[in-house]
Amino acid sequence: MLAGRRIAVVMPAYNEAKLIRGALEGIPSFVDHIIVVDDASIDTTNETARAFGGRVELIEHETNQGVGAAIGTGCRHASLLDADFTAVMAADGQMDPADLPALLAPLIAGEADYVKGNRLGWPAAREVMPWHRWLGNHVFSLLTRQAIGVDVQDSQCGYAAMNRRTQKALDWERLWKGYGYPNDLLSWLTMCGLRVRDVPVRPVYGSEQSGIRLRHVMLIIPFVIARAWLRRYARRRALTPQQPRQT
Repeated sequence: MLAGRRIAVVMPAYNEAKLIRGALEGIPSFVDHIIVVDDASIDTTNETARAFGGRVELIEHETNQGVGAAIGTGCRHASLLDADFTAVMAADGQMDPADLPALLAPLIAGEADYVKGNRLGWPAAREVMPWHRWLGNHVFSLLTRQAIGVDVQDSQCGYAAMNRRTQKALDWERLWKGYGYPNDLLSWLTMCGLRVRDVPVRPVYGSEQSGIRLRHVMLIIPFVIARAWLRRYARRRALTPQQPRQT
């Protein structure tokens, strides 16, 4: 527990047998539940997670559904465990566990409903992040801000924490299943009127291999952002009183 609150960590995993043990070992001791969602890996990810024991609970998808779907599965399970706050951390060790208290702090203080990491706000982000990721995150963050009308930074960062209100308000079945889910999630958060806060987190890059391909960058993520803009536009039109037609 942290500040008397029950904390859960959801860890989506797909073919992360080489890195997941290190990611699990780094999770702070104040975390009560670690929920690993194995998204139908074809390596020994599930065996490694199961052998870790202790706080780790393993959920296995029979078929590969995508990282967004895995997070939805984990967050729904965290609700069943009565977690006060739930964080999402990657199984490849790309998220610094030392930043978790900072993500949880605005939730504990009641100042936010969803707190997300902002790698672009880290002082040495430009030097640490590969240039194409640094540039791509700036571009997608700008487009996401315009689409959802909320000033969020580093829209592609999946390191986040949420309170129980957020878990219950979101329809996890409707969340985009694959890459692009952070943009879709931010859209739904604003549609639900939830308070979103950015917190700088340290960018971590090592031996992990990104699953993002050119089609995600050129097609899928722009499509998800465009869909978020259309969703906001449709809602705004629905809430705008219609003027009577002149005869």
